[in-house]
Amino acid sequence: MSALLGKQADDIPDIDLDNLDDLLNALSHEELEELNGDFDPDNSLLPPSQRSRNQTDKEATGPFSRQHLLTFLEKQAKTEKDWEQNKSYVKESKGKKFVAKEQERTTVNEDDTAMETEWDEILVSASEEELVDLAAVLGFHSMLTQTQYYASLRDETVHEGGFTGAAKAQELKLVPDEAPNTTDIEESIKQLKANDPKVKVLNLNNLKNVSIDKLCEVCEALKDNTSCIHFHLAGVAASDRVGKTLAEALAVNKTLKTVNVESNFLSPEIILELVKAVNVNQSVIELRVSNQKPEVLGNKVEMAISKLLQENKTLLRFGVTFEYADARIRTNERLKQNFDDLRKKRVGK
Repeated sequence: MSALLGKQADDIPDIDLDNLDDLLNALSHEELEELNGDFDPDNSLLPPSQRSRNQTDKEATGPFSRQHLLTFLEKQAKTEKDWEQNKSYVKESKGKKFVAKEQERTTVNEDDTAMETEWDEILVSASEEELVDLAAVLGFHSMLTQTQYYASLRDETVHEGGFTGAAKAQELKLVPDEAPNTTDIEESIKQLKANDPKVKVLNLNNLKNVSIDKLCEVCEALKDNTSCIHFHLAGVAASDRVGKTLAEALAVNKTLKTVNVESNFLSPEIILELVKAVNVNQSVIELRVSNQKPEVLGNKVEMAISKLLQENKTLLRFGVTFEYADARIRTNERLKQNFDDLRKKRVGK
């Protein structure tokens, strides 16, 4: 012990450390309080209640009443006199008031006599169209309307607008809204089932209030149809159920060349099923599946689609939005190869 403490053994009292009870009993009350008050406030391992000495050992002066305290504070606030204002409030504005300076007017000729040139007579006698052309040549675009400027570039005569000295946009021409799709879906289903040769193109785009069952019935009718070549089903709120039925039809139909199901609610997995179905017969040359409710397909689905398209030798146009460059580049290369093979076949190479 003396080696550890660096002191002589004679300086250390002879205390039996094994008998702590006798040691504690030998301490007075003040010494016990001092011993218990030895805390480390910086020790984060101790709970807050053990980082400082308990200083709430004073005796209570009386019972505490919260309502009595609130009543006393309210009464004191009412009876206490308000502080006197050293200065009454007066609205003031600091600093100097801003006064804009008057701009001096400059005169070109102080004697009010303009110099006449040989161009004055030409400009005075120039027509409206000639002034417009001159402004365009000199680059005074702010003095021309868009109609006048583009007409001067094409050497056309301006019949409207006028030389007003301020650029104005060309008035918008109202275009009538496109007429709604009036295709009878019930009649279309009957024609598909009857294999009507007149139905080469079936356009059901943007049909309103069409149930999912009817859309599935249309896709089901395509399985045995050999007359329909172009099938359009965009903007009809088609679900995965419709997409799955269409994928089953594409797996057996060998007549369809164009399939458009853009702007619907097809999931990435169903789009992958459509690509698999197109690969079965490889008769479809255009497939459009972009602008679905899920904005992104995901890396796994995109790479799977690009891998499937490597096995397709006939697809020429594929409408889809890829997020990752790898899948996009692979797909574009495959489509360009299909175009090149078609060209070689056409020229006899």
